[in-house]
Amino acid sequence: MILKRKKKQEKKSKSKKEFKKEIIKNEETEDEFEKIDLGVWKKIFKILIKDKKIIVQMIIAVILLAANDLVYPLLNKYALEHYFNDSPDFSTKWVFIAAYAFIAIALGLTVWCFIRAASIVEENTTIEIRKQAFDKLQKLSFSYYDTTSSGWIMARMTSDARKLASIISWGIVDLLWGFMLMIGILIVSIIINWRLALILIILVPVFLILTMYFRKKILKEYRGVRKINSEITASFNESFMGSNTTKTLVLEKQNEEEFENIITRMKKRSIRAAIFSSIFWPTILVLGYLGVAVIAVEGGKLVLSDNIKLIITTGTLYLFIDYAMRFFDPVMSIARIISDFQQAQASAERVISLIETEPDVKDSLEVVEKYGDLYHPKKENWEDLIGSIEFDNVSFKYKGTDKLVLENFNLQIKPGQMIAFVGETGSGKSTIINLISRFYEPTSGEIRIDNKDYKKRSIGWLHTNIGYVLQTPHLFSENILENVRYGRLDASDEEVKRACKIVNADEFIEKLPDGYLTDIGEGGNKLSIGQKQLLSFARAIVSNPKILILDEATSSIDTENEKIIQNAIKVILKNRTSLVVAHRLSTIVDADLIIVLKEGKIIEQGQHLELLKQKGYYFNLYKNQFIQELEQSKIDSL
Repeated sequence: MILKRKKKQEKKSKSKKEFKKEIIKNEETEDEFEKIDLGVWKKIFKILIKDKKIIVQMIIAVILLAANDLVYPLLNKYALEHYFNDSPDFSTKWVFIAAYAFIAIALGLTVWCFIRAASIVEENTTIEIRKQAFDKLQKLSFSYYDTTSSGWIMARMTSDARKLASIISWGIVDLLWGFMLMIGILIVSIIINWRLALILIILVPVFLILTMYFRKKILKEYRGVRKINSEITASFNESFMGSNTTKTLVLEKQNEEEFENIITRMKKRSIRAAIFSSIFWPTILVLGYLGVAVIAVEGGKLVLSDNIKLIITTGTLYLFIDYAMRFFDPVMSIARIISDFQQAQASAERVISLIETEPDVKDSLEVVEKYGDLYHPKKENWEDLIGSIEFDNVSFKYKGTDKLVLENFNLQIKPGQMIAFVGETGSGKSTIINLISRFYEPTSGEIRIDNKDYKKRSIGWLHTNIGYVLQTPHLFSENILENVRYGRLDASDEEVKRACKIVNADEFIEKLPDGYLTDIGEGGNKLSIGQKQLLSFARAIVSNPKILILDEATSSIDTENEKIIQNAIKVILKNRTSLVVAHRLSTIVDADLIIVLKEGKIIEQGQHLELLKQKGYYFNLYKNQFIQELEQSKIDSL
């Protein structure tokens, strides 16, 4: 037992390492095409300007705020020159007071306006990014989920979406305010005294050079942080989903060590990014105050100068010192926003890469024009599905691999037949089912449904006519009635209950506190696996499919319930084409045709008794299972 557990543990550890490597591979692949490109931000801003009205309000408010910040020192200059000199003139004091009050009120209103507008823009952007990303996830093919970790997707939908929305909304406010105030200060300064204004002008390229230097350093480090963050998210997800396995294999310590290794790497990378930022900010700060000091010194000399041509007033000197301080604030703000945008560049690229990912399986424009798409189906043009299926020299390999799972595969299925697929893991059973369901499409060859290439009809048409029951049932956080109704959203309560009775699910449902209105919890965690499987059967039945697929569907159900379901299946399979992937061979003895697969090829086919008489692969498989079930029944009877 100890040796067996160690082997299991080694196997689990290996699979987890491969899982982590796959995440890193995905991230590194992305970095190959990640560039600091304004095109990425243009696409993000297209999402932003969906509501142009609120954007205009925000821009106007920011412009007015910059104007207020520009006018306020001019009023103080006027006060110094008229009310605080050797011969003060107070004739304009009420006008001055009114102007000051107006500026104060305008400042309050503009601050309220831009905070309100920026907050609305932030929420709208978050919602729109998540909406577009979620919409894309609904349309993407199975192959996308085969090669993309759930942690990566979760990070894009949550933290990246929120981060982008925050930086874009408040970043635009600060960036626009900073540029408007800087330009305004430079213009007014040049008009009043170009010599002092030159000091401010000299500071601008210095700040830009420093910003450009630190940009790549900061971006590189934060990209690394984002990579490791996806690994952390994936580890959380894996830990939650595999908690039972962790407990049974005693992997708590190993999981903790692996997770500690990840967060240690993230800590080191984050500290490096913080160090670059910490150097960047003080450098900008010191340069800014040096500029203020130079203006104060040079301006003071001009005030005290005996050269009439160079003389400036105390009010003008105050104005330049005030403007230098105010000029320093937007420069710092712009530098911070540029830094934030550098950090968010990786998030923007990843979100855009998700939104712009094209599904591997999609309808052609001609098909969409005739049959509609998933969201706008033209059901009036949908033909009735009869149920014949034909594989014509079909070859298939999964994305990113060179090995063919199926090669020149041929198979004909007549309407109403029950076809069972048998074979060891990796023989191609599920691949055939997924190809029929058009979750994937053939690499070469053709699949015809009702004697027509199924690519010439819409995916929505096909999926509407297919009922699919998986080995591991997935239920939603709803009551039983709504969960079964997902099979066909317009099904009445009576139709739902009738479907439940067919699979004998009504017996346990009626014993529940609220019957069909019982909340089954997240993922149906308040029900047993067998009960969840019964509901998934009922969901498939209520859709009244022309093709019914059972993928190891009875493997989670006990023997007694299995017999009940088998009897129900015999009733519902009439006049339907049914495809069964079976582990328990006792469930397919009545199949019209049993296909025995090995490495993507048909090695035997026929009915149950015919295959037993051949005494080949199927015979040995059935015999071994029969002996095991017989031994188990003896143990259960003790």
